[in-house]
This record gives sequence, structure tokens and C-alpha cells, in this order.
Amino acid sequence: MKPTWPSKAAEAVPTDLRRLRVHAITHTLFPRTSLKAAVDQLGFVQADPIRSPARAQDLILRLRATGYRAGDLERHYRELELEEDFVYAYGFVPQSIWQLLHPRKTTGLSELEKKVLEVVRGCGELHPRELEAHLGRKRAVNAWGGYSKATTHALQKLHYRGLLRIAGRENGIRLYQSMPQRDQSIRPPAEPLPLDARLQKVVRLVANILAPIPEKSLREAMGHLRHLGDVRSALRSCEFDHQTIDGLKYVWPASDAPSPEEAPRMVRILAPFDPLVWDRRRFEHLWGWPYRFEAYTPMAQRVRGYYAMPLLWGDAVIGWANLSVSAGKLVPEFGFIGKRPTDAAFRRALEEELASFDYFLGSLVGGTIPLRRK
Repeated sequence: MKPTWPSKAAEAVPTDLRRLRVHAITHTLFPRTSLKAAVDQLGFVQADPIRSPARAQDLILRLRATGYRAGDLERHYRELELEEDFVYAYGFVPQSIWQLLHPRKTTGLSELEKKVLEVVRGCGELHPRELEAHLGRKRAVNAWGGYSKATTHALQKLHYRGLLRIAGRENGIRLYQSMPQRDQSIRPPAEPLPLDARLQKVVRLVANILAPIPEKSLREAMGHLRHLGDVRSALRSCEFDHQTIDGLKYVWPASDAPSPEEAPRMVRILAPFDPLVWDRRRFEHLWGWPYRFEAYTPMAQRVRGYYAMPLLWGDAVIGWANLSVSAGKLVPEFGFIGKRPTDAAFRRALEEELASFDYFLGSLVGGTIPLRRK
């Protein structure tokens, strides 16, 4: 039997907590707009290579960009003037944000990194497999403790340092390009902002993406940005609105616009890395149950499924969805923390969300019409 937890989705929720829920939902799930405007408004879109049923970046953008179909970000990457980099995770950022992250340290390159950089500079644009012809197939330990090609590992380190950029993707694989061959308008500025100013801007960016966020979680999310300076000092220098509920201090950038009193009565199926559910501390406090991403959990230990996605109904996350495509048909499976809603409003809202998914996933199977559901 699957375990159950007491859930705020199924009980009376204190007014202050409900307002915080609504604030979180309406802040990040803004009305759909163009793809470029959606990326600009978010400021950062987390990437993940798993496609089940679509990659994280696509699942995040489908709820915010009008007419979005899986793969649109990759198809339009160059014209959107985006970069790939680390903010609080790895993902896509507008070039104006990317410039705040650089320059990073570029000294102390290994001999392999120097050779890889030389090859990329000679190629203009390079697929990782092309390096094998030049440098062989040696292996190195990757960030997850497994093994990957040493040349791929070197490409990633050079990219992080800002010596390479991602020029685009080919079937999800990053294509690398050296910095000197880029247009001057999208290089790091010749005179970048002082480190403390850059750090403050990035702190405000992350706080806005994940708003409202527990102060402790915000501090932890800044782990990739310690090269910019003292995160605690930057947090103290930023002016945030704040509220403490159940001993947890939430912060968010000040805004003149009041938060709506209610969330739309809609069903939304969320990516595991969507800004609304990214911080697990906040998730459990706001919605009363512990959501976990289980793709890397042994099958026998999974509770909700390989790629279970949180299921939002109104202002409550009431369960999760596992979606797959089989023979051109969308196959949905759902799990619920409490009882599954039985009212007609929920059924209609769920059908609308699944129809939206049909359209979104159609491009994955080469379709020009919505998928059918089993």
C-alpha cells in the first residue's frame, strides 16, 4: 500500500497560508505570452535532459508561452538570443542575465582543456562527438559520480568558465562555439559591473523567479553564485517584502501590485522543476505533503512514479500525474493525496489540461493534429 500524508489540500487551510499559495501561483503562472516574452519574464528556465513525456524546459514553457509545442525552445534558440548557464540550476537565460554571471575564473586550464579549446576555435561550431577524431575517447568522472568522455567533461568546464558558449542544440545535444567568434553585442561587457552589484541583481532575480521563497531556501539556491561574493551580505542589502508563517520567513521582491485573492480554478500539470514546485521546503509547507522527484530512485522504492508531475487544482496541489505517449496516444495516470475530486468543474478543467497537453506533445510524434487519449 502506498503511504499517505496529512494534506493541506484536503483540509481547512489558514488564511495567511492560502494567501501565500495564491501569491506563489499567480506570480509564476502569469498569463500566456510570446515565447520570448515568457523567457524574459521568467528570467531563467531550468533544463533537464529527461524526456518523459517532454523535457523540463518545454514543460515549464508550455504553461507560459502561447501555442507552445515541445521542442520550440530548441528550434528557436538562436533567434531568441539565449544562453545556457548555471543560475540556481542549469538552464536557459536571456543574454542580459548571462552577462551578470561572467566573467568567471579562466586561469589554470588543464592541458586537455587547452587542447579542446584550440579544436573548438578551429571548428567554429562543434558537436561533442567531433572531438573524438582529434582527442580520442578517454573517460572522466562526471558530476553524478558516473563516467563520461573526458573531452565532453572538458567542454562543460570551458563552458562554465565562459570560454565557450552553447550555439544551439541538435536532438538535445549541445553544440559548442568559442567566445572570440561571437558577435561583440552578446559577449560579457568589457567593463562588467562590480561583483557585489552583479550578485545583488542575481539574488533579486532568483528571489523573483521563486517568489515567495523561504529565506533559507533562497540562500541555499545561491550556491552556484558564490564566485560573485558574499551571498549573506547580498541578501541583507536587498530590500524584500517578507512574512513569517509557522516559523518560516518568506521573502519576495517588493511590488506595488496586490496579489489576487483567489487562484484560477484550473488544473495545471507541472514540471518537477517548475518554479512553483522547485523548492521542496516551500512545497511541503504550502501543500502539506512531501513531493520528491523519483527518476533516480530505484523502481522498487518509488512512491509516485519515474517522472511524476505535481497536479495543481485551483490553489491546491492535490496529487500527481504520470504521462506517456503510446502509439500516438497520450496515456495519463493520476495519483491523489486525498480523495480524487468528483465534481464536474474538476473533470472539465482536467479535460482542458489534457487537451492542452495533446497539442503540446503533438510535435514529438511528428503530428500536426492533437494526439488522442487512451
